[in-house]
Amino acid sequence: MKGKIKELMPVLKYFGKYKSKMIIFSSILFITNLSYALLGYLIGEATSFITKNEIKLCLLFLLIYFIVEITADILGNLAKNKINHVQSKVARTVGYDVYSKMLEMPATAFEDMSSGQIINRITHDTDKLVGQVQIVIRIVSQIISSLLILVYIIKKSLVIAGVIIVFLISYYWVVKYYTKKLNELNKQRKKENDRFTNITTESVRGIREIKTLNIESSLRKNVKTIIDNLLNASYNEMDTGRNYYIMQAIFCTILEVGTFMIAAYLVYVGNVSLAFFMSMTYYIYRYIYIIENITDFSSNFEDLLVSLNRISEILGNKLYEDTKYGLSVINNPEGRVEFKNVSFGYPNEKEILKDFNINFEPNKKIAIVGPSGEGKSTLFNLLTRLFDPSKGEILIDGVNINNLTKTSLRKNVSIIRQDPFIFNRSILDNFRLLDENVSLKEVRKYTKMASIDEYIESLPNKYDTILGEGGVNLSGGQKQRLAIARTLMKKSKIILFDEATSALDNESQEVIKEAINEFAKDHTVLIIAHRLSTIKDADVIYVIKGGKVIASGKHQKLMKDCEFYKNLYKKEELK
Repeated sequence: MKGKIKELMPVLKYFGKYKSKMIIFSSILFITNLSYALLGYLIGEATSFITKNEIKLCLLFLLIYFIVEITADILGNLAKNKINHVQSKVARTVGYDVYSKMLEMPATAFEDMSSGQIINRITHDTDKLVGQVQIVIRIVSQIISSLLILVYIIKKSLVIAGVIIVFLISYYWVVKYYTKKLNELNKQRKKENDRFTNITTESVRGIREIKTLNIESSLRKNVKTIIDNLLNASYNEMDTGRNYYIMQAIFCTILEVGTFMIAAYLVYVGNVSLAFFMSMTYYIYRYIYIIENITDFSSNFEDLLVSLNRISEILGNKLYEDTKYGLSVINNPEGRVEFKNVSFGYPNEKEILKDFNINFEPNKKIAIVGPSGEGKSTLFNLLTRLFDPSKGEILIDGVNINNLTKTSLRKNVSIIRQDPFIFNRSILDNFRLLDENVSLKEVRKYTKMASIDEYIESLPNKYDTILGEGGVNLSGGQKQRLAIARTLMKKSKIILFDEATSALDNESQEVIKEAINEFAKDHTVLIIAHRLSTIKDADVIYVIKGGKVIASGKHQKLMKDCEFYKNLYKKEELK
């Protein structure tokens, strides 16, 4: 139990902001639940006064009973409502923090975890928090009130008290057995639910590829298998829960019937009063009500603990450490980039780079060429710190990028990828993610440079056009031109083009090349290209093979001195 309570601690700190409210309303809820312990005594005494023909005292006690119960019900429900309001705020705050933490997770996390796992932790798992604290308070107060009732019963009848104690101890072991089993089944169901969320998310985002590849049937089979597994996991959990509730019903019936029979016999032989018997009719049902609440809560609590553990894995960096940034800032960047003795390999793969060295001069148009899988895109992933090298250092203007602040690194380095991600919002809002105050006039300046403004202006809603999931309403070339415009607006000193012109037509490609050439006058422009014809005019071309630089120079020099580069270029001409 100590370990389980420990799991709650990361979430409990979120209630600190609402400490005063929680103390006040928790106290009200606690007191109202304790007050129910008085009701059985009042019923017993009212019955006793009837037998004594003291009708006024009987009515007085029934009136007190009515006032206590109605007050407890009103105040209790008010307190539960207020606590639930706080819990909803906390759940939303936790969801926001899990989302924020997700944004800070290293790139390796997104290779290991599916989108379903991450999405469900942000949404479903945080929703489990709503309502749980007030339930805990209610259960604790009910347990305390049941102990007070037990003290009263002990004073009146050790026999009945003994029966109740034996029952409670026996039922404790039933609860322990089933909660452990439900915990295991709940984890299994959540894993299957993660898989289902993941495949549905992929299907929505990749619907065009699904249709053109004609793989609907294959995906249906995959989803059918996942749903069958999810159903089986749910059935196992429900069947175990059903058995748990059957055991609870059996135990409660035994307690109810057994206690009434023993109490009736004790009244018959004169060991207890009729007033005590009437009190027991209330208290036993009160015990049964508490047992039912504990049964419901114990199964829900196991579900909650699984969710809390999944949340804390992200909030507490249990799975992955945050990327650590430094304190250095580059205010007036030159744009010089250097890789010094850098070694790197992706998780579970061999090293791509080993003792790699390269130096990119500022204010130049620099191309990096070579076969696929030789580490070209890896250079960009390392420079943007999506991954960190296992050895060596990467410098910008002589400063190790590990020592830069996150803002300084992101501000000075931008990347345009082969398949850029476009957000599902308007064209203008895609730019306002970078600067919420940017004007349409300024946005159009960059879209014109990227040769996309004319197309946008031809749309019915122009810059207010919603682009769809991942920019699904745009062609590949249009997405890249929009991404180029978005990056140009960022005004980074170092601009990385990762096959960024590969999907452009010849006319648009020439326009972008002119823009790149203009930027290279006062920016460091690094280009990864398979189409060597697009980088013939680069100031420097680096040829990479086997994770190392084997040659560098201008196009004509490489065609003359580097056989490997010459062969790459000739192969492209033959295509």
